[in-house]
Amino acid sequence: MSLSNKRVVIAGLRKTDEMSTLIKKQHGTPLVRSLQGTVFLNSEEIKKDLEQVTQTTCDWLIFTTGIGVNALIDTAEEIDLKTLFLEMVREANVATRGYKTFSALKKLGVSPQAKDDDGTINGLISSLKPFDFKGKQVMVQLHGENAPSLLTFLEEAGADVLPVLPYKHVSPNLQTMERFCREVIAGEVDAVCFTAAVQVHFLFKYASENGYMHQLIKAFNSHTVAAAVGKVTAEALHGEGIEQCVQPELERMGAMIVELSHYFGRIKK
Repeated sequence: MSLSNKRVVIAGLRKTDEMSTLIKKQHGTPLVRSLQGTVFLNSEEIKKDLEQVTQTTCDWLIFTTGIGVNALIDTAEEIDLKTLFLEMVREANVATRGYKTFSALKKLGVSPQAKDDDGTINGLISSLKPFDFKGKQVMVQLHGENAPSLLTFLEEAGADVLPVLPYKHVSPNLQTMERFCREVIAGEVDAVCFTAAVQVHFLFKYASENGYMHQLIKAFNSHTVAAAVGKVTAEALHGEGIEQCVQPELERMGAMIVELSHYFGRIKK
C-alpha cells in the first residue's frame, strides 16, 4: 500500500493541508489545484425565496444538503419566518438526498416520505417516482448549483417547482484550470482526488469551452486515475465519460487517499 513516486492532485478547496499530509505519509507528492471557487451565502435571494415559499401552500419540500437545510432555517429566523417555515416542513411531504440532509431533518423531528438510497440525485429521483406530482407545489432546495435532472423530472411529472438556492459556488481560478488540464493531458499527474461533484462540473465545462474535452477524457481513461470521495462525485465523473474511478466505501477524504493507495498497490502487483 503506497503512493510512492505518484503525483496526486487535490482538486478541493478545504482541508488541503490535511490531505497533503496523508498523501506524503503514503510517500506520494501532493499537488493542490483547486477546481472550485469559494462558496458564499445567497442571503438576499434566499430571503425573497423564503417569503414566496411561506406564502405558498407547498405539497412537497425537497432538500438536497444538510448545510442547505440549516441555511434556510437560519435565514428564516432572520426575517421572523422560522416558526412558519418549520411548521411547513413538519406538515408537508418531505424528500431528502444524502445522509447529512437526513440527519439535519431528523434533528427537527422530521421523517421524510422519500429519500435516496445511495446519496445521488438519481437515487432521489427514483424514490420520488411512485408519487403523483401533477398540480403539486414543490419547493426544491438546490445545492450550490442547479440539478437539472431533478427539476426536469418534477416539471415533466406536472409539478409547479419553486427552486431555492441557499448558496452559490464561485468559478475557480482560470489559470489553475488551464495548468491542471495541461498537466493531466501531458501525463504529469498520476491521480486526481475529487472531493465534490462541483469540481467535476467546473472542470469539464472549462475543458469543453477550451478544446480540452477529448484529450482530458482520454487521459482519465488511460494514464491518470480519478478518485471520488463518494457516490455523488463518482456519478458526476461517470456522467462526463470517465469509465472508472477509485471510490472508498466510507465517504471521507482520508478513506479516499487510503483507497487510492490500495489501488496503486493492486495494479503494481
